[in-house]
Amino acid sequence: MKTPTPAMSEPSALIATLGGQPQVVTFALDALLARGEHIGEVYVLHLAAINERIRHSLQVLGREFANNRYQGRSCSLHKVPILRGAAPLREIRSEQDADAVWQTVRHTLVGLKEAGRALHICVAGGRRMVALLTISAATLLCDHHDRIWHLFTPDEFQATARDGEVMHAAATDGVTLVQVPLAPWGAYFPALRALAQTPSQVAAQQFGWLRAADDHLCRQVYERLTQRQRETLQAFAGGLRPQEVAEQLVVSLATVHSHKTAILAACRQVWEIDETVSLDYHFLRDRFAGFVERGQLG
Repeated sequence: MKTPTPAMSEPSALIATLGGQPQVVTFALDALLARGEHIGEVYVLHLAAINERIRHSLQVLGREFANNRYQGRSCSLHKVPILRGAAPLREIRSEQDADAVWQTVRHTLVGLKEAGRALHICVAGGRRMVALLTISAATLLCDHHDRIWHLFTPDEFQATARDGEVMHAAATDGVTLVQVPLAPWGAYFPALRALAQTPSQVAAQQFGWLRAADDHLCRQVYERLTQRQRETLQAFAGGLRPQEVAEQLVVSLATVHSHKTAILAACRQVWEIDETVSLDYHFLRDRFAGFVERGQLG
């Protein structure tokens, strides 16, 4: 199904992760052009070209984009080496290497978004870690106009096209772009884009905001409960099972079940959970453990 970018007057950019299979880039670009997308620039993210296969891929792609033309139309190729400091990164072996990938991807995405480009991101080539970090950065820096794509290539044709032996697929070859769902967190929480500089900082910011939202809902439930129901909730949040709660609070198991039913009813209202969804004491442990541990009962 065709999903054109909103601003067709401005060319979009294709960002592709690249390894030893240069045809991944041209297969994706050909598929996008066939959908009617206006792609004016292609950016390939790659590890150090000291790797012979990567160097070969870059050379093959360079020929495809000679004189900033691609298949008779204006389209420029930009080679983006992943740097750690000033040196191209050879391999991803540590968290520091992963941060270097993140910084390169982030710099590329930020520059293109500031230039007003709609983005198509293909993560089918290169190291899996590069693809994962590219998707992670995209959730932070992209918006609802941008797309992430996986490229499906049938095994038989993949063997034929391997290492750039075939750079353009025919309609009968079965090559297909599959859109990857994108949740653009940065569009919802713009401050994330400015605050988070590394993958770990992004995760911390996202979890922090989600935790704050969840604490607010936990607080609403807690304030609706009686003192005895609160004690029951705290016991469940601590990981106790119903019989253990009864023993700790010195009440009958039936009383624990009665309190649990009242607490879960309050949770359904606050979280707007449909009656058809089954809830039990595990829900209370999972939702309220952090709330209690962080001393939010006050």
